[in-house]
Amino acid sequence: MKSVLPERLTIHQHDIEYRELDPGAATALRSLAAEIRHRLGDASHTATLHDPALIAQITERAGELPDSVRHAVRPPATAAGATVVRGLPVDDADFGPTPAHWQAAAEHADSGSLELDITMLLLGRCVGEPFGWQGQQNGRLVNNIVPAAGHEDEQSGASSSTLLSPHTEDAFHAQRANLLMLTCLRNPDRVATTVSSVREVHLSDDDLRTLTTPTLPILPDVSYGTGFDQLAPLPTLWLDETGSVTARYDPAYTPIDDADAVFRAAYARLTAELARVSHAPALAPGEILLVDNDVAVHGRVPFRARYDGTDRWLKRINIRLPERARRAQESSENGYGQQVVAPFRAAADRTAERGIADERGSVEQP
Repeated sequence: MKSVLPERLTIHQHDIEYRELDPGAATALRSLAAEIRHRLGDASHTATLHDPALIAQITERAGELPDSVRHAVRPPATAAGATVVRGLPVDDADFGPTPAHWQAAAEHADSGSLELDITMLLLGRCVGEPFGWQGQQNGRLVNNIVPAAGHEDEQSGASSSTLLSPHTEDAFHAQRANLLMLTCLRNPDRVATTVSSVREVHLSDDDLRTLTTPTLPILPDVSYGTGFDQLAPLPTLWLDETGSVTARYDPAYTPIDDADAVFRAAYARLTAELARVSHAPALAPGEILLVDNDVAVHGRVPFRARYDGTDRWLKRINIRLPERARRAQESSENGYGQQVVAPFRAAADRTAERGIADERGSVEQP
């Protein structure tokens, strides 16, 4: 499906929240990641990052980090739904050339790239539960976002020459992330990531009623494959009992033309409003963008990829926040069969089971 947004998007700058990771905390974070990598070695953990020993280390040792680390990566606190965290030390020489595609990034990661993966998992564990998708990047917990030849014009993270339309990450799925964490390794061309919040838009009551009515399905993006049959319609916006609005918005994978004129007009006004309030941080190496995926949509401006090892390279993790529960109305969705990869949850369940067993054992002893 084609994007409903124009190829040239006018970015209107607004204030966005910035935080600083203090130098001592940043050093402690990178030192802990390096220690875990050295302890476990490189080869067995690179492909998916699911190794139980790695998951155990992340879980057990994230608590050693200074409280200021957890404070820096807490969910965005403003209506913009996005925060840039500065101060993570990275050295371009540690990462080697930008890989030609995500598979190469995952399968042939050098020690610097793997150490940053561990760093991101530690940060994600400080705030919630990092997870992946079986159908995306082979279930890897940390996704590599790099331009790939032959994918320039598609609506995915591998594109470059086309506008990546602002969207809710994995809007098609009820178990989508609450929080996204995007970390910049390399961005020599200062390519901007766009972020817009539904809490900053202005819509009429009629448009809100239209967009909160389940009308159209949302399909998985091409990173999960193609050929999906359309399932049940979903609301584009949700209103809770306080009137606060959240979103499931992905125009590139929503069959807009199947809706009536009233819905199309309301959707177009929402799209225009999201463009009006768009923030456009161009991440520098060592900067982390936190996106509240329940209220903010994100995309990327077009750029010309060189494929010479110097192109933009980001890493992304999906995070579930324990304090946020999905709505009961979403529980019946099958998510097009896409399954989460949740080793931290599995590890917590095993720990809980052991605790119950130990408690029962102690009761049964004479």
